Amino acid sequence: MKKKGCIIPAVLLVLLLVLAAVLPPVTQKKTMESASFGAYDRVIIVGIDGAGQFFRDGDMPNFQRIFKNGAVKYSVRTEVLTDSAPNWTSMLSGVSYFKHHIHNDDSAVNVRTGDTKYPTVFGVVRQTDKESALASFSNWANTNIGIVENDIGVMQCTIPDDRKLCANVCDYLDKGNAPRLMFTLFDGVDVTGHAHGSKSEEYFSALHTADEYIGKIYDACERNGLLEDGLFIVTADHGHTVQGGHGRFSKNESLTTIAAAGKTIIPGGTYDTVTRDRDLAAITLFALGEERPKTMSARVPANLFVKTPGECRSFYKDILDGIISPVMWIVTQFWKG
Repeated sequence: MKKKGCIIPAVLLVLLLVLAAVLPPVTQKKTMESASFGAYDRVIIVGIDGAGQFFRDGDMPNFQRIFKNGAVKYSVRTEVLTDSAPNWTSMLSGVSYFKHHIHNDDSAVNVRTGDTKYPTVFGVVRQTDKESALASFSNWANTNIGIVENDIGVMQCTIPDDRKLCANVCDYLDKGNAPRLMFTLFDGVDVTGHAHGSKSEEYFSALHTADEYIGKIYDACERNGLLEDGLFIVTADHGHTVQGGHGRFSKNESLTTIAAAGKTIIPGGTYDTVTRDRDLAAITLFALGEERPKTMSARVPANLFVKTPGECRSFYKDILDGIISPVMWIVTQFWKG
């Protein structure tokens, strides 16, 4: 016989998770009053597809030196659907998959333009800044087809080879280009994760190689004077199961990393417990001093920028995600992957 009393704790847990997702983690003060709002001339984002939370376990000396005095969180929640396009689109657009509906197949064929309802950070910046250089470099062609807008003056470069891509990025910076916003996406870790799984020697070797690329791009930024007033971010879209693969709800797939280094970043900052990967968009626009679209559900986390309280996440901006995500998070707690 089932005990009816077992239902009550489960219901309470769901309610607590919903409240955690919508209540402010620290305070109700306006984050834009912070001195960090608009403190940066540029934001440089490096994405490592498929690396998830495994930055924490890999041999990554460049990552460690860059973020020694930065803020790093290894347990950032991804979108419910742990595939690449749903997450990179959310991370650059600041809305959930349930809003933008962009899947891997869609992003390969549907060219994204500036008239989208949910613009990326590139689109938001371009609306107020018509002149600054914006750049998107990617190993994965979908990024520059169906995720980043194609008609707003973003310099887009797709090279299906991580090593050549890294060299191209560094050459772009060494030639005197100083983008206000630059995004680079490497794909080797994801390819290796599919083939060998997230506990394999091959996977951690791929992470180490990706770390080399992170270091080279950081060093190129530094020698060209782009970091004094620049925010440098490294992140990933999802992880991999032990067997290899992603797209479901296990911890190895559903937890990822955001690391930030800059002049107003809290040394040793830990973000907050409700940080989502889509918050990358809010962090980026906040640093650049750009106001976010009202449709954006991304928020600036606590314990990231100095003297900057965490924002609350509006449940009403994305009710479907607000209901489904806590339920799926319960599944994740019992499924390591």
